[in-house]
Amino acid sequence: MQSPSRRTFLATGALTAAGLLAACTAGSRRGSGSGGGAHDRAGAPKADPDLPLRTRAVAGADALLAQYAAVPVAAAGGAPLAQLQTEVTAERGALATGLPGGGAAGASGSPSSAAPSAGHSPSGSPAGAAGLAAAEKSTALARLADLPTASPELARLLAAVAAAGALRAVRLGDQSPLPAPTDQSSSATPSASGSPGAADPPSADATAALQAALAAEHAAVYAFGVVGAKLPPGPKRDDARACYAAHQARRDAWDRLLNGTGATPTAAAPGYRLPFPVPDATAAGQLAAEVEKRLTAVYGDLVAAATGDLRARAAAALSTAVLQCAHWGGTAGPLPGMPAAAAPSGSPR
Repeated sequence: MQSPSRRTFLATGALTAAGLLAACTAGSRRGSGSGGGAHDRAGAPKADPDLPLRTRAVAGADALLAQYAAVPVAAAGGAPLAQLQTEVTAERGALATGLPGGGAAGASGSPSSAAPSAGHSPSGSPAGAAGLAAAEKSTALARLADLPTASPELARLLAAVAAAGALRAVRLGDQSPLPAPTDQSSSATPSASGSPGAADPPSADATAALQAALAAEHAAVYAFGVVGAKLPPGPKRDDARACYAAHQARRDAWDRLLNGTGATPTAAAPGYRLPFPVPDATAAGQLAAEVEKRLTAVYGDLVAAATGDLRARAAAALSTAVLQCAHWGGTAGPLPGMPAAAAPSGSPR
């Protein structure tokens, strides 16, 4: 990874406020999702198709909160239980939007019936931090399983909740990756319909969101080239090289997918202006965290716009960005679909 020239640093591109940052925030101005007072032709309110998914997700959050409440601080292994509980509570509130009675506990059965069993000891009590981490991952996987039938905006929220849960599992000591429905860097080629394993080509909205993701990955590849050039030899530089390769792989996967649909993939810009000067290793780490933070919104948009396999791949990329942002010492901020006042877990591991 060679350090770019001074001229390239001054060129504009997708890392400017008008580029990647704009791509990150464009989706936040879209509609608020399903339901929303829609009526059928007879004037009667339409049933909210997201209601079962929201009810199930709220029950899962309630079960998770019950497990947190049952773990003594001394058994948490130093994890900030109060902060993690606050995050789950905020997510529950977002998931309960539109539910009758605000999604009161027990709306779809008792919390104990929805609680993941992996985090319990034989006696039925949570097994400390390890049990909570297992429960977080199990709950995250349940939210990902609901993605295929969720409305665009609920899908964005479910993917964000799953990513935040994966990060909490890391903070509770579980370093194993959250199983991804599809490998983002897969070399699989699109089917004749344009999307691997999909029956139909991506919609116009999905194609536009995929183009934005490709542009963001072009910028991320450039940025991690800078990061690697500013870090001294050692584990951090190795991490930067791994991220550089991962972003290259994802960039190439999106390029292939767009080519398979007949679209012309977005090309890399001639150069990119960084969001702030990067004179040393400290700033390089900050740049890495900032790039991953901005990618969370890009992939939130893609989750909302896409369906099927592409939605699952976008959710996996969102989770990766959240985890990498934290790894580099950043905080992802309010995740896609979450209220601005609610901050997910994001301290460095």
